[in-house]
Amino acid sequence: MLHTGAYWLMLKLRDAIPRPQPLAGAEFTTLRLRLLKVAARVIETASRVRIAFAAACPDGSLFASLARSLQPPAP
Repeated sequence: MLHTGAYWLMLKLRDAIPRPQPLAGAEFTTLRLRLLKVAARVIETASRVRIAFAAACPDGSLFASLARSLQPPAP
């Protein structure tokens, strides 16, 4: 069940990447490795999760825009 959930999450992530980006057509293995190599500080509060990327992170803006596009709409 966990494997299936991870597959659907990676599929959703890849579909959310804008087409001009080189990662838009990447294989899951490539996406997984790029996500594992991101150094970020995660700050959790009661109402939100904030992610602070390092200034030198090459894909920081892409991952930030993906996180915004995947969050549920406000009620």
